[in-house]
Amino acid sequence: MEEELKCPVCGSLFKDPILLPCSHNVCLACARNITVQTPEGETPVQSRASGSSDYDYLDMDKMSLYSETDSGYGSYTPCQLKSPNGVRVFPPANQPRHCSLTCPLCHRSVSLDERGLRGFPRNRLLEAIVSRYQQDRRASASSSSTAVKCQLCDRNPVDAAVMCEQCDVFYCNACQQRCHPSRGPLAKHRLVPPQPNRAAGVGAARGGGSSGQLPPATARKPATCVDHEAENFNMYCYGCKTPVCMKCLEEGKHAKHDVKPLAVMWKQHKCQISQALNAVSEKAKDAKEFLVQLKNMLQQIQENGVEFEACLVAQCDSLIEALTRQKAKLLTKVTKEKEYKLKVVRDQITHCTMKLRQTTGMMEYCLEVLKENDPSGFLQISDALIKRVTSSQDQWVKGALEPKVGPEFDLTLNTDSLLQTILQLDFCQSKVESGPSVPAAPLLQLEKCCTRNNSATLAWRVAAPSVSPIEGYILELDDGNGGQYREVYVGKETVCTVDGLHFNSSYNARVKAYNAIGVGPYSKTVVLKTSDVAWFTFDPTTAHRDIVLTNENQTVSCSSYDDRVVLGTAAFSKGIHYWEVRIDRYDNHPDPAFGVARINTIKDMMLGKDDKAWAMYVDNNRSWFMHNNSHTNRAEGGITKGSTVGILLDLTKHTLTFYVNKQQHGPTAFENLEGVFVPAVSLNRNVQATLLTGLELPKNTKQ
Repeated sequence: MEEELKCPVCGSLFKDPILLPCSHNVCLACARNITVQTPEGETPVQSRASGSSDYDYLDMDKMSLYSETDSGYGSYTPCQLKSPNGVRVFPPANQPRHCSLTCPLCHRSVSLDERGLRGFPRNRLLEAIVSRYQQDRRASASSSSTAVKCQLCDRNPVDAAVMCEQCDVFYCNACQQRCHPSRGPLAKHRLVPPQPNRAAGVGAARGGGSSGQLPPATARKPATCVDHEAENFNMYCYGCKTPVCMKCLEEGKHAKHDVKPLAVMWKQHKCQISQALNAVSEKAKDAKEFLVQLKNMLQQIQENGVEFEACLVAQCDSLIEALTRQKAKLLTKVTKEKEYKLKVVRDQITHCTMKLRQTTGMMEYCLEVLKENDPSGFLQISDALIKRVTSSQDQWVKGALEPKVGPEFDLTLNTDSLLQTILQLDFCQSKVESGPSVPAAPLLQLEKCCTRNNSATLAWRVAAPSVSPIEGYILELDDGNGGQYREVYVGKETVCTVDGLHFNSSYNARVKAYNAIGVGPYSKTVVLKTSDVAWFTFDPTTAHRDIVLTNENQTVSCSSYDDRVVLGTAAFSKGIHYWEVRIDRYDNHPDPAFGVARINTIKDMMLGKDDKAWAMYVDNNRSWFMHNNSHTNRAEGGITKGSTVGILLDLTKHTLTFYVNKQQHGPTAFENLEGVFVPAVSLNRNVQATLLTGLELPKNTKQ
């Protein structure tokens, strides 16, 4: 506490302290030393900006009076003169000043009037505190070294080890660990070694009133019971919340109540108040920091406003500049079109004028010849003249007398949508949310959304930044028939590709974002249509290790004499699909198999020998259908090099049909097919085949 009682100028305890307008104190003698002369009529430079009010400054000084030595409590007494209606009165701004004084703590300058330093009030309260502190220090120096006992021990109190300056309580080591831990709200309290004179001061403070005045030097007479005037209070009724005497317990209404020793409850309540005051002081600190934050926010808003205005002007200027550049381009196109039309018309005029002159000359010559009366002379030139007239007539073919270009310009500039967009130009979020909220609906980027074969790629972006950060997105697609939506992706990415969709289907897609607050609204729906026919290749990831794939996984061969299975990359569960396999090499009359299978079919034996494949195996003379090692429907006719085997999977009728060289081979092979099927082929080293996809369906199918 001694540091708070020292003058900031001389560093000694205050002597005749005076209170400055900024609520700081200096010694009267020190104030004379720091007073400076100012030219007449000159206003001293203030340490604060002229835009800040004295009201704000004084409010900040009130908060600065906080000190941990009094458990967070501070007091403030205004010292300015006030008018009868309570308004502070300051000297007129244009009054001449000759001297000024600058506060050594906050550096705020104040001009002295004709009264000089006498115009500042004496801080009598601080002077009394300094005097009392000096008396206590002298008493401490002259006191004996009597041991101080712990004030919280219930029985046989031991010697105190520390004293809390904020709580004014002496603790032994055990009570200090139990009642005053060095963590939590009490961590900032100052613990000092116990001093006997401080114990006497604590005893005197107990008898003090609650008026805020200093306690008297002599001990106050203990209070007596209201019902029993001769008895002192020595117990505390826990139920009635009041002190009682021994007779109240023996005779009165507190006889059967729960009571505790008065000293114990006094110590307990004092600790509770100290803890509560510590919490209040923390709130006061938080409030002070909040005020500083708000004032910094004022400056930030001002700066951000100027920056945002400049950014808006730059954006609008860039739009105008882009429109100007586009206008120049469009004018260039119009000029080129005009020059082209003019050139065509001029060339046509020149050509037509020349032909007209030739025709006119020939007509004049013919008229002169027709005037010839000599038949023999006329007939000598008439044949040549007839050919010439006919040739001239042929020059004026249909269209020769029609303009090659029209006067109208076939250029149309549609500005309606652009003008509407400009009129609707606005900020994405004109009002900042007062608190965290769910994310806004994402915007699907249609230029990046596309389909390829039976895969769909979707991309989206955030429409407007959210107060609470976005944690992820949820992408939903329907079943391709306008049915219910289902989640196909949940994550943080803004681009997603969905594979395994049905061919020749239209899917509706939408996306929404979520954060810690909740899930936001859906975006607009986009429709994506998959390919009409299936385009796929052989799948190297699921093929047997003896399978060899070339030609971008479209040509298959095998390195083993045993049959091995390879699957396609497409899977079908609905629709009608047709593909072919061309035989590129066929040696020693093997019997490859073609058909469909489940994804987990056995791949080290002929296709169709297990219950997960449906196939037709064929040699150079005949073929059989096979499923679960059951051979049916032998058909005559086989394959050679260059032959094609077609597979028609009709999942609308749930049938499988085979073709050889574009002709149906045998009846419908399999019926009642349900589930997901993958194209499949089995072969050995004597066969090489190429997959042909994206084909049109066969015209006629026999049952």
